[in-house]
Formats: sequence, structure tokens, C-alpha cells
Amino acid sequence: MLNRVRDYSLILSGALIQALCMDLFLVPGRLAAGGVSGLAQIVNRYTGWPIGVMVIVANIPLFALGLRYLGGRRFLARTITAVIAYAILLDTLRLVLPAGLTPDPVLNSLYGGVLGGIGMGLVFRGQGTSGGTDILARLLGRWRGIPLSQSYLITDAAVVLFAGLAFSWELALYALVALYVSGVAAELAAEGRGIVRTATIISAKPEAIAEQILADLERGVTMWPGVGMYSGEERRILFCVVSRAEVNQLQAIIHGIDPAAFVVIGQAHEALGEGFRPLTKGA
Repeated sequence: MLNRVRDYSLILSGALIQALCMDLFLVPGRLAAGGVSGLAQIVNRYTGWPIGVMVIVANIPLFALGLRYLGGRRFLARTITAVIAYAILLDTLRLVLPAGLTPDPVLNSLYGGVLGGIGMGLVFRGQGTSGGTDILARLLGRWRGIPLSQSYLITDAAVVLFAGLAFSWELALYALVALYVSGVAAELAAEGRGIVRTATIISAKPEAIAEQILADLERGVTMWPGVGMYSGEERRILFCVVSRAEVNQLQAIIHGIDPAAFVVIGQAHEALGEGFRPLTKGA
């Protein structure tokens, strides 16, 4: 129950931030957002129809597709919550907020991108989606095997093309900047500060390295046996997880003990368990 309350709180907060992004930066700056919102902006440019209302109408057939192919009622409930909250806030706040904070397209693209990305990331953290191209991108991935990043590129590129025809090609280029910044901000907001680094270490002195990591970094280390396929020699492999700030210290420890060690450092979206966030049951 608490997890569900947390998730819906994140979804509603994300919807509010996305609506502020549109009303304060993207719509006044004539910078088309990606997906359904961007298409609604373009239609609004010629008809004056409320953007939020058009977002809801355009998402109705996508809801049906998402219900059938992307996770059933749980998916539908959270996505409908996100879309309706966003659409209502978008049209309501527009009545009370100033018509933009700056005429500068650079500021509008940067601040709009950051705010929109944070809002989207919070919706994702609440295990929801923003509807629109989120659903289309996932469907393209399921039906055609197209990677999610390419699916977003396809759908959003089409919107930017129409935006160039509706507003101007210069503003369409600024819209691309906003989309890129939004993607970076969304990733950070969705994953939070939980991104960690994983290290796989192959060394002739594994015990010494493990002891130093335990002593200096106070991080757990796991060791398992391995065989070098080229040399045929048996080697012991170390694995540990550290924060981003501890990577340089980890490298210094390894270099100080065995400069010839082979180290692979990767990125993990989250680490759960002792020394990191506790593992909890999802909603």
C-alpha cells in the first residue's frame, strides 16, 4: 500500500512538472515537445484547441493498445493517471501562469528540457508512463524488435519535422536540443543517484586487493574461480560494487597492489542490499 501511494505521488508530481515545463517554456517559445504533446501544440497553433484536451483524445486509442499488449490493468491505471493529471494541469495552469518567462529560445529549450525530463523521470520512477510515444515506442520494440532509443527517435523526429513546417526550422532545431536535454534529465530523475559502478578484477594478487577494498572502502567483494582461455591458467576473479565517487580510489588500490591487473568497470542502474539501498518488494 505504501509503495502504491509513493508511486502515485511520484506520477502526480511528474505530471505537474511536465505541465509547468509546457506552460512556461515550450508552448510560449513555440518549441514542440516530443510525441502527442508536440502534435497537440502544432494543431493548437492553427485551431486554438486546448492542448490538454487533445492530449487526452489522442491517447485514447493508445490506451487500448497498451492495455492489450503492454501490461494490462496495472499499466493502464498508472498511465491514465499520468496523462489525465498532466492534461488537466496543462490547460488549468495556463490560465493563471504568465505567458512565458523569456523570449530567448536557448533558455526555453534548456529549462524546458530539464523540467520536462525531470517530470518524465518521476513518472517512470512511479512505474508509469506519459502515454503517447511512450506507448508507441514500446509497441514498436515488441512488434518490430526496434530498440527503445531508436523508437523514440523515429516518433519524435516525425513531430519535429512537422514543427519545422508549423513554426520555423530554427525553432525545430531548438526543439531537438530540448528533446536531448529532456532525455538526459529523465534518465537521471528516473534512476536517481542510485547509479553505481561494478568492477570485475582479474589479478595475480586477488586476496591482497580484496582485503584492501574491504579495509579502505568498506565494500563487499566476491571471488570466484576462472580460467584464461588463451593461457589455460586458473585465475580468481573479484567482483565488487562501488559508488561513482569511489571509482578512482578503487583504481588506486588495484594499481598499488598489482599494476598488471585487468579491470573492467561498468555501470549498474541500482544496487540493492547491504551497503546500498535496502531491497523492498515492489508495488
